[in-house]
Amino acid sequence: MARLSIGLGVILIILGVAAYFGTGQTSITALIPAFLGAAFALLGFIALSERARKHAMHGAVLVALLGIIGSLMRAVPKIFSDAGPQWTTAVIMQLITAALCLIFLVLAIKSFANARLDGSAAPRA
Repeated sequence: MARLSIGLGVILIILGVAAYFGTGQTSITALIPAFLGAAFALLGFIALSERARKHAMHGAVLVALLGIIGSLMRAVPKIFSDAGPQWTTAVIMQLITAALCLIFLVLAIKSFANARLDGSAAPRA
């Protein structure tokens, strides 16, 4: 899971930077996926240490949950607005961020459950 967290972090950093430069650098909020990615990557690197793995991966799950909630909180009202769906770059990036965070969350929960069944205290790297 640590390597998955690092990989997801890199993907989100690239996504955020691409969104920021792709939209003409008009809003710093386009970098939010990059900030989430930095948190995932940092927690992934921390989780490479056997001693810190459990806490770091639980932190990464919290970041994923916040990424899902934050992204959908902004995107859903624009998709279901009275004026019709607004498929802007921001909405698309928010949905991609939410989807990536959701995939990570599901895989992390599965890893935690497997670690629990195997009797180990920490999820696998």
